[in-house]
Amino acid sequence: MSDLDLASPAAAAPAERRATLLALAWQAALPIALVVLLLGFAAVDSAVLTPGNLVNIVQQASYLALFAMAQTVVILTRGFDLALGPTVSMVSVGAALAMAAGVAGGQEPGTVLLMGLAAGFALGAACGVFNGVVIAYLGVSPFVATLGSYNIAIGVATTISSGRPVQGVPDLFSWLLYGGSPFGVPAAIVITVIVGIALHLVLTRTVYGRALYIIGTNPRAAAVAGLPVKRLLVATYVLCSSLAALGALMMTARTGSGEPNLGGSLSLQAIAAAVVGGTSLAGGRGGVGTAVVGALFVTILSNGMNLTRIDGYVQMVVLGAIVIAGVVLDRLRLERRG
Repeated sequence: MSDLDLASPAAAAPAERRATLLALAWQAALPIALVVLLLGFAAVDSAVLTPGNLVNIVQQASYLALFAMAQTVVILTRGFDLALGPTVSMVSVGAALAMAAGVAGGQEPGTVLLMGLAAGFALGAACGVFNGVVIAYLGVSPFVATLGSYNIAIGVATTISSGRPVQGVPDLFSWLLYGGSPFGVPAAIVITVIVGIALHLVLTRTVYGRALYIIGTNPRAAAVAGLPVKRLLVATYVLCSSLAALGALMMTARTGSGEPNLGGSLSLQAIAAAVVGGTSLAGGRGGVGTAVVGALFVTILSNGMNLTRIDGYVQMVVLGAIVIAGVVLDRLRLERRG
């Protein structure tokens, strides 16, 4: 069963069927758009289609896909997480500090690795609990709640790192989450594929996953049906931040240090990838597939603009325009549904 099927009744009205067909058409057009985008950039710079660059694109997209999946699970419930980027920075420096302390204390490499993983996921889960409780139980909008936690996470990341990179990340950690190549495939790609498959099964084959689509489609009906909406929202924001924490650990392994600015513009990029892929900001429509395709689109666009030497500020304008275009398209789908 597809993500679209889960968001639609079995006997859809004609308007609903037209909206569904429009969404399907958009998802079918995206792979074609990816090829056109690659060929267009290759016409300007042939280096775009070299094997090395193509592998680089897929590897870069694997990180963004993970963050897009994180945003997707909360967008399904009509929310989003503006604090995802700062959460990545906070997890990065927190995990690096924990591992540096373990190394300084003479701990075994395996123990140091576990210390870093535990610290990273604990910080990520704490962010998710905070966001979820403020949104679900205090009734604060996702925009305001995650904007507040955005600033909190930035402050924590900068304070505990003194605004400088944290050194001392052990080789075992870097090898496990970045340097290793199981079956000749970069570790980042393998991890993202495994997580993507697991998340897809959760969203499409579990009561929890189906509940997210129901909440996003009609929150009031979900409450009337007896679903524990508030607890589910908290769990969803914890899942979002935990996925962000995993991505942060992977990026920390790549850089070899805890970086207080590692998150950068990841919040916007992840939302852009999810929306471009076909996830609806109105909730109830989207999934792992939309996140992955959207991440590939954004990564190819960014990679192509870098190789063709397009100014970084112009790239930010393009990314913002893509988000707006995705929202407008989503609005058109909703109007056709109505």
